[in-house]
Amino acid sequence: MSALYRRLLLWFCLANVITLLVSVAVTEHIARHAYAGELDWPALAQAADTAYIQGGHGALEEWAATLRHEEHIQATLYQDGANLLDWPDTPPPLAHHLPQLLATDSIVLRPVPDLLLVGQKVVGSDGVPRQLVLIHGPHQPHAKLELLLMVQIALSLLVIGGVGWWVARSIARPVAALQQAAQRMAAGDLAARVGGRYPQARDELGLLAREFDHMAERIEALLVHERGVLQDVSHELRSPLARLQLILELARQESGSGAAEHFARAEHEVARLDLLIGELLALSRMEADLPGMTREPVELGALAGECLAEVKLDADAQGVQLRLEAAAPLETSGNPQLLARALDNLLSNAIKFGKGGEVLVRLARNGGQAELSVRDHGPGVPEAELQKLFRPFFRGANAARAEGHGLGLAIVERITRAHGGQALAANAPGGGLCVTLSLPLTGSTGKRADGV
Repeated sequence: MSALYRRLLLWFCLANVITLLVSVAVTEHIARHAYAGELDWPALAQAADTAYIQGGHGALEEWAATLRHEEHIQATLYQDGANLLDWPDTPPPLAHHLPQLLATDSIVLRPVPDLLLVGQKVVGSDGVPRQLVLIHGPHQPHAKLELLLMVQIALSLLVIGGVGWWVARSIARPVAALQQAAQRMAAGDLAARVGGRYPQARDELGLLAREFDHMAERIEALLVHERGVLQDVSHELRSPLARLQLILELARQESGSGAAEHFARAEHEVARLDLLIGELLALSRMEADLPGMTREPVELGALAGECLAEVKLDADAQGVQLRLEAAAPLETSGNPQLLARALDNLLSNAIKFGKGGEVLVRLARNGGQAELSVRDHGPGVPEAELQKLFRPFFRGANAARAEGHGLGLAIVERITRAHGGQALAANAPGGGLCVTLSLPLTGSTGKRADGV
């Protein structure tokens, strides 16, 4: 059962309980107020007797008129069998039961369902016994019952409406915030976020707000990255194209061996362009979250041994010694071709900058992570540039004399992140650069930094 569904169900039940309790309390109060004095026949008899003693026939008539007007009760006093109010006509039900009402100290008769006949003996301050006789009709109770029903309906509508409005408002406000953020993003505001307290909620709306903000951050980062890559690409392509244009212009002006030399240089520039475009396509595929990437168990020690064997000729040509340290087999889940490419890029960089030295490939376990490090003995990297090494097209101060486009390490970082790991670069003690790839071991719970 979802959190939002539970909340709606809880508030619905709570609204009904509150409505029931409030309705019962209010209607009980009204009922007590409306009917509290209706059955207190001795009190009525005492009031009638007091009125008669203090004011005689006129006061008794006034008291009876008030009772008849407010309560729809016809009442009189009998003394020694005589009606003190001198009714011209005794109602038929009363005439039939009058002897019985006068003969008993206190009696209540119901000759028909909605009619009460009451006889109540009273002895006043003058010591004379008298008998209150009254007829209570059905009109007033019906009116009061209708009033109670209307009050219950009104209270129910008021409480349910109030609770329903509060619940609807609590749902509508985060939805409206999501809608506004989506409209701002559609209008081009990449910094639009839901914000506020809504992403902290623990129901489905809070989850939706968090996912929207995460999506917006991801889209903004990708677009900013793409804009930066396009700017870098335009800069990187401009130089070889300008050189090609100059070479072809010189070739038109010369003939023979001079033209052949210019064409050879043009072929070299075309090959550089082809390599650059290939690396750009590879990086673009990495930034597209590697669609269709298959995973399988990969033993990193065996993978490192194969990569070292492939680059051995290049290492020998540069006078570089290759060494592998792997104490125990370490296995991760990933794509062997992509992991091999990442390691090839690291080895190529290490051989290029570590001429005449040693390149050490080391495998070690660190908790649930496998650490694959490649260390050269080259000039290293200035500390201020270490954090920029994995940016596309970034080339440090020590790489000015080396060939390349600054995409190798960017591809390494993207492949590592796609496998749930992390790439770190640091200057090694004694000189040289050490790049370490941390990859989750098979069975660990490593997650990708970009959520893939």
